[in-house]
Amino acid sequence: MKGDFTTMRDLQQKWKIAVIHHSHTDIGYTERQEKIERYHVDFIRQAVEICENAFHGIKPEWQGFRWVCENFWPVERFLAKSDSLLIEKFEAAVRRGDIELTANYLNMTDLIDIPVLSKNIAKSFAYAEKLGVKIRSAMIADINGMSWGYAQALVDAGVEHLFSCLHPQHGMFPLGQKQIPFWWETPNGQKLLVWNGDLYHIGNNLGLVPGALDSYMLQDEYHISASMDNHFEVAETRIFRYLAQLEADKHPYDFVPMMVSGLITDNAPPNGDIVSFIREWNERFGAQVELEMMTLGQFFDIVQVQPQEIPVYQGDWPDWWSDGVGSTAAATKIFREAQRQLAQVRRLDPMEAYTNAEQMAEAEYQLTLYAEHTWGYSSSVKEPWNALVQTLGSRKELSATRAHQIIYETLDEVLAARGEAQLAVNIPFLYAIINPQDHPTEDLYKLHIDYWEQTKFAGAFEVVEAKCGEVLAHQVQTVARGTLICVVAKLQAKEEKKLYIRFIETASDKTISSRRLRGTDGVEDIATVFEQSAQDNNLRIQFDGTSIETPNVRISWETGKGITEWIPTDTGVNLIKAGVLAGAFTPVYEVTPVPIKEKMVESRVNMGRNRKGSHVKRSVGILSGVREVMNGPLLATYEFDYEVPGISYYSMLLTLFTGLSRADVQVRMHKDSVWQPENVYIGLPFQTGQDENKELWLEKTGALVRAWKDQLPGTNTDYSCIQEGVACTSDTYGIAIATPDTPLMQLGTLAYKKRQLAGDKHLDFNSLNMYSWVLNNYWETNFKATVGGFYEFDYHIGWGSEFTNPQAALAWCHDINAGSIGIRLSK
Repeated sequence: MKGDFTTMRDLQQKWKIAVIHHSHTDIGYTERQEKIERYHVDFIRQAVEICENAFHGIKPEWQGFRWVCENFWPVERFLAKSDSLLIEKFEAAVRRGDIELTANYLNMTDLIDIPVLSKNIAKSFAYAEKLGVKIRSAMIADINGMSWGYAQALVDAGVEHLFSCLHPQHGMFPLGQKQIPFWWETPNGQKLLVWNGDLYHIGNNLGLVPGALDSYMLQDEYHISASMDNHFEVAETRIFRYLAQLEADKHPYDFVPMMVSGLITDNAPPNGDIVSFIREWNERFGAQVELEMMTLGQFFDIVQVQPQEIPVYQGDWPDWWSDGVGSTAAATKIFREAQRQLAQVRRLDPMEAYTNAEQMAEAEYQLTLYAEHTWGYSSSVKEPWNALVQTLGSRKELSATRAHQIIYETLDEVLAARGEAQLAVNIPFLYAIINPQDHPTEDLYKLHIDYWEQTKFAGAFEVVEAKCGEVLAHQVQTVARGTLICVVAKLQAKEEKKLYIRFIETASDKTISSRRLRGTDGVEDIATVFEQSAQDNNLRIQFDGTSIETPNVRISWETGKGITEWIPTDTGVNLIKAGVLAGAFTPVYEVTPVPIKEKMVESRVNMGRNRKGSHVKRSVGILSGVREVMNGPLLATYEFDYEVPGISYYSMLLTLFTGLSRADVQVRMHKDSVWQPENVYIGLPFQTGQDENKELWLEKTGALVRAWKDQLPGTNTDYSCIQEGVACTSDTYGIAIATPDTPLMQLGTLAYKKRQLAGDKHLDFNSLNMYSWVLNNYWETNFKATVGGFYEFDYHIGWGSEFTNPQAALAWCHDINAGSIGIRLSK
């Protein structure tokens, strides 16, 4: 034996190590995505062969081999690509318990919504039911968390336990301790038994896998290569040290699980020689440390019979690894629109009369592939010009694009069935506006006119509701290939109204107002409101160069600082927090300088959980000008221009309404291409006022959670990947913030410092500041190395007493993000 290390005589008890063999699924990290699929299909074939040889005594040294299918996706692909004889052998191994099916489809980000997620989970259960076996367990590997609603979806499907073997690179395990169990109480009050495990390659690090040694987590006196002549010496040293440390850490059990991979790589094959190693180890050290290869179900059977009380926790488990979505922001925007429109198709055609089930399944599959946690090839930052880097990146983004295309093709079919006109000559100016929701809505509807028809609208016209003859107020907006006639309408649940354009003969009524306080210079900058003009002013939107005032809100700004006041008429309380770094929709740009290109990877590794370096350069956008773009009877739009390093063009378009407590925002930017690690944030410093019972609600996959409150202890508080929006609520008022394009919400301080986790007594809710985290490229591998390019991100803000209920506020976000439906009819 080499050196001074812990021996078996130093251990205080006999130990059992549960060796759990699986292959971590990364779709694209180590090879082309289609090649990864091919690998995993063959991994199952190899596992079947090992099981067959062990079962029939051809390889008795492999008896006791167990293979855990980390996800169901490889099984699904295997079933689609294999012959019937091989499938029969696989199913026999599953029924014997040599191969275990688990519930999760893939290791996902929180991009995926609950309908698609639940369908994916159901796939494994449907197949297990066909085989007459029961799925009891699920596992996650690599990813650093999952939404609270994900836990509920697992329990609803029938999952009893979840094994986590996360990767604490730029992340961390929860609870402040690993290799312990806890009960995860779901939003509905049920419980899921979770084992909070170690890295999914920990068994390889400790030496359990011949030919697959590694020192990723252990830097000791050994100079490690995958294959070593003194493999057993390394394993003995490291295993006993690991167990001795567990005893020193007051580990409550006399057993511990260790995950192993057949090779020291993600997407690794099965390895029958692990069983041979286990047999030899037990012959030498089994009296003190016994190894046994197990399935997850077998391991949890051991956990559940222990007398020790298992703690219960509830809340969200924000994934540290969800930030990759910001490295491909344009594709993420496409993904989110596709996912929303899929739900819209389901609402418009609930009986699936005009949808193709096979096409819908393909769309959901492509959405799943994009939302899977792997964001690119392993050398994406080190060599961003590499052909494989660019190929894998294109394929990743193709999944979002393909889903988007399929869903919009289906939406076209559904709307055509509802009477939408196709392009033809002499189409009447007849329209339908549709509310597909199961509750009443009030929204802005846009009726399109092609550019060659615009001359017909040179005179006066009206928008008329066909059924009752009511004339609707309208406003005209010019767009790229025509004109939009905008109307605001209230529709009941599932209601459809027909509108038509009526041309009228009328003389121009334009003249000079005797009460409008506007000079010959065209500027309206008089604040004093005289009694006779007060009624007129309340019917339109006022702009004076430093503020905008509608019947519902007054928004003010300062040159340089940006928007500092957002004061609703009904309360007079500013909804913008005082003393914040950035005003509403003001950009914040960060870049961590890297002196030489050879340090591009190393500089990112050292960032830890800060997502930036200690010498980060941070710039807040300077508001340089505001102008009125349009102003009419329904709405007005204003453009705010900002100057900020790293972004050659940054403009914010703010649209306000005369009759709605709502603002629509479009942020447009041209981001410079930068290889150095950087972040772009957009300020969202909203609050409901000074009420004591303030909450910030985040919509996560399948659940609403209170930021920093509904979380597992020791989890990420800096940011979260949300679904359709957030809600700021108090006892008397609420704000709904819909984020259709940008899922990452930054909550913690932007400063480089030690990070505070959920449950930290020093974590002050009043210090929470919201930013939309729209772009980043900080990760040293996997992420896209540059986020340069043109972007447009939309936001919608609603405010009022009706939003004190977070469910109502987030339902509004869903409705607004889904978009209104206005189609032109052929007859």
